[in-house]
Order: sequence, then structure tokens, then C-alpha cells
Amino acid sequence: MKKQIFLITASILLSLQVQAGGPWPQAAGNGFFKLSEWWIVFDQHYTDEGRIDPNVTTGIFNTSFYGEYGITDRFTGIVNANLFSRNYMNNLVSNTTGETLQAGEAINTIGDIDISLKYGLTAPGNRFPLAVTLTLGLPTGKVGGGTQGNLQTGDGEFNQILQIDGGTSFKLGRNTNSYVSGYLGINHRTKGFSEELRYGLEWGIGLMESKFWLIGRLNTVESFKNGDTAANTTNTSIFANNTEFAGVALEANYYLTDRWGISASMAGAFRGEIIAAAPSYSFGVFYDLRR
Repeated sequence: MKKQIFLITASILLSLQVQAGGPWPQAAGNGFFKLSEWWIVFDQHYTDEGRIDPNVTTGIFNTSFYGEYGITDRFTGIVNANLFSRNYMNNLVSNTTGETLQAGEAINTIGDIDISLKYGLTAPGNRFPLAVTLTLGLPTGKVGGGTQGNLQTGDGEFNQILQIDGGTSFKLGRNTNSYVSGYLGINHRTKGFSEELRYGLEWGIGLMESKFWLIGRLNTVESFKNGDTAANTTNTSIFANNTEFAGVALEANYYLTDRWGISASMAGAFRGEIIAAAPSYSFGVFYDLRR
């Protein structure tokens, strides 16, 4: 049964950590807000041994709101909410007889919600800023949907992530703005899920007088594998335990006006355990209160 377990959560992390975050808290009264659609459709997955196996075609679509707002010059409040989530599985059909072995199903409901508080450890304007962020993962999504109990829009557990970010901004040539940043975090999970080590790097460059931003990311999750063997609701849940991955994400942001813009991204894992072996995509509209 282990080879039938696959996970979408990791791909969500790859694509959603794409906002105006890093070690730069928002100034008091400033903010960044984004409404986006994220999706992934896959018919194969990485097993717990890192191999790729086929599975019935599965998809999930999330309509999400992300927002950052500067409470003070050092404290920033952050919310990342999956307002509507659709998870579906196609019919399971026998390759030999063509008979439908299991009918396809779908659920439509709210997904999990993350609430964060970021604190700038260095004073605003520091050349090499540092920030620490506490994130609370609220289990607002549905667990055990469908007749087989294998459709979910959340993992059903309350987790806490403590993360430190560092980086710097600089110019390439005379007029091109750029930055690099990195993060290291620990994810404490409940209900038998294993704790996780998370780390990654990010590089961004602003073109066309900073109207067009290209951002690349490298994200990694390593499981401590100290939880239950099967902390998920069922052995065919899409939100499984002991997942690991290393993946990349590419995002493009274009300012249509001084504050309004559009964003598109693609992400995927090149190494994984218990994770979907397919890219995820996202498209959204954002409002930047800082500009």
C-alpha cells in the first residue's frame, strides 16, 4: 500500500512560497495582497523509495488568498488561505478488461489556512536583514472525503513552523534591482505526523524599471520520520506522512499599474518521496500597497 500513497501538499509549498516575503517585513501600513488559482494534475508519483509509479489520474485546484500587512515596521501579519479547494480522482479502469474498477469522485470545500507573524530581527534598512516567522497551520480543510475516504483538502493536523530568513538586495549594473535570500525552518506537526526540516534559496531580478520581476526558488523538505508510519487518514490519502522533496519554482510578476499586477508560476520536484511526480501551476492578480 505504501506505493499507492502520494502527496500534493509539497507541491503546494513549492508554488505558494512566492510572495513578497523573505527577511523584509512590511513597513507599518504597507501590504501585499494576492488572489490566485493553483492546480496540479498527475498520473504518477514518487514512492517512499524515491521511484516513480503510476496512479489513477488525480487533480486538485485551489483558489487562494495571500496577504501581508505591516502592523509596525518590524511586525508583519500574514495569512495564506485556501478559500475553495477541489480534489478529484478519475475512474480507475482495468487495463485488461476495460472495466471500471472504481468510479471517479470529487469533493469541493475549503482548504487549510496558514496564519503567520513575522518579526524583523534587524532594523529597517539594514543591508543584510534577518527575520523570524512563526506560522500556525489551521486544519480547516476536509479529511476523509469520498466513499473510499481518500479525498482531502487538508491534512487534519495543527502544525507550527518556526523559520528564520536572511538576505540582501543589490543592483546589477546601474538600474536593475535584484536580491537573494535564504531560509531555514522547523515544522512541528501533530496527530502522528513527523517533524520536518525546511530550507531553501531565492533569487529575484527586476526588469523594465522593476515592472517585471523574475523569481527563482529552490525548496527542500526533509522528514525526521519520527511520527507514526501512517499518520494520514487512509493509506491512499493524498496528504501522507514522511514526505520529502527537493524542487524548483519559477515565478513571473508584471505590474500593470503602479500597484496592480498579474503573476504566473510553475513548480515541481526533481527528487521526492511520497509526492506527486508532476509540475504545478499558478496564476493570480495582486495589489502592492507599498508602491
